[in-house]
Amino acid sequence: MLRTDAPLTTSTTPEETFEIGRSLGSRLAAGDAVLLTGGLGAGKTLFTKGIVDAIGFDIAEVTSPSFTLVNLYRADTLDVYHLDLWRIDAGSDVRFAVGLDEIAQQENAVIIIEWAERLGEFPFRGSVFRVMIEGDGEQAREITIHEEKPA
Repeated sequence: MLRTDAPLTTSTTPEETFEIGRSLGSRLAAGDAVLLTGGLGAGKTLFTKGIVDAIGFDIAEVTSPSFTLVNLYRADTLDVYHLDLWRIDAGSDVRFAVGLDEIAQQENAVIIIEWAERLGEFPFRGSVFRVMIEGDGEQAREITIHEEKPA
């Protein structure tokens, strides 16, 4: 479960990673962003599936947008924009490449970004949850979540 008393949570199974994402997803509102960082195989997409499940979208439809760059999941009350910056060339205008300025203006948008360290600074409207997932393969995952509330 997502611990609010400490930013570090250990996940020892894929199911726990999913549930930590689900716990965070239950807290999200329109305008919020989840910025995911972690290596290949760390569980960023699985974590995203947990978030999207909590929002009420069919997780069978959730895939990594590594090649499409942006996937849109329309739930009953929120539109989840799932972005993956892995394939964006260094030095590119990331915001322009994925249409982030337009996405962030959508009234019911929640934005989830994998490989968020490639984004740099961006003025999101709502709370920003910076999620670092460390570990891969069969290792336990150390998941750190920091919330930044809007000014």
